[in-house]
Amino acid sequence: MKEKFALGFVGPGWIGEVQLRKLLKRPDVRLAAVHSRSRERTVALLEDLGLDASLFQPSYERMLEQPEVEIVWLASPNNLHGPQAIAALRAGKHLFCEKPAAIDYRDQHTLDELSRQHPELISFVDYVLYFNPMEQKLFRMVRDGLFGDLTQVQVNYRHPINISDRRAWKLRKDVMGDAISMGINHALSVIIWIFAANGQHPVAVYATSEKARVRAFEPDAIWNIAISFSGGTAFCFGNIDFNNGYDAYHNVTGTKGSFVFDAVQPLANKVRYSAQEHADGAWIWPLDAGLCAAKGVGEYAWDPATTLPDSGNVLDHGLDDAIDCFLESVKAAAPSPLSLGNSAPIAEIGWAAQLSAATGERIALPLDPERALKILS
Repeated sequence: MKEKFALGFVGPGWIGEVQLRKLLKRPDVRLAAVHSRSRERTVALLEDLGLDASLFQPSYERMLEQPEVEIVWLASPNNLHGPQAIAALRAGKHLFCEKPAAIDYRDQHTLDELSRQHPELISFVDYVLYFNPMEQKLFRMVRDGLFGDLTQVQVNYRHPINISDRRAWKLRKDVMGDAISMGINHALSVIIWIFAANGQHPVAVYATSEKARVRAFEPDAIWNIAISFSGGTAFCFGNIDFNNGYDAYHNVTGTKGSFVFDAVQPLANKVRYSAQEHADGAWIWPLDAGLCAAKGVGEYAWDPATTLPDSGNVLDHGLDDAIDCFLESVKAAAPSPLSLGNSAPIAEIGWAAQLSAATGERIALPLDPERALKILS
């Protein structure tokens, strides 16, 4: 097995710098080149890391031409993801890409085709909630049939995203893209995985959107998205403009029980569920070990240190797990769970929501690529 993979890193800004520092601590990665729009900041970062300034590569195209570069890591602004990801795959590089993979449907369509044509190239789109321990517990509970056949699911993403300092580009449509790809797709990803654990797939989307009310976002910042699945329905309230706290509320209801997560509650009350197989359907608060013991259901208590999706700070998300997952997939020459192909349903629901809001129609899935290209591009 290869000892070290040569990395071409793109976009060492705020989150990019966090990722780069984590990668450089690994024994299986070495930095071959760094591309950025700012030579001054990048060289200063390289010097701070004890690395040679010659690793800075002002040309992305020339970085791709370096034969030693095996992996391209994209942490650039959203509008660059699509073109840079396409170029990386065409150059025969493995690809880690911050979400979204593209903000232009034409780029998304091209990426989908390239990923099908080149299964030997390992790709990864960073939908980090996949690795959240609470979400993984929820997926297992659904997969085990604890809640029966799912009928109704709600997952929100209401979070005033950070637009301070160098992050002000998130206000611009031409750079950020849209509010769904900026953050609301986190909720959509969880909805997809919850229903997938129940053996269901999405069949249609209806969505409406509204302008921002508080901050100067160019694209619509408020979204209401209804998704029909093969046996149930999901709803997402999305708002990247304003919210009193971080709202990632979950409500999962099936024929045998329910699960509720409320991020703004005190820790012991954040999660509750009822299931016919556990305590005859009585509500259980698994993060309240004392209450579980008092009710005689202590075996269903969770570790109170279980990480929850209750923070909008990306540093609290599962970045280490994402890095591990991608690099292990490269080593195994096996598709990652968040490959371009495996994450395509998340992107497709986002595009369908935009198409629905633009036309006022309920959009059937899978999308008609020709129509989507005509309206969305």
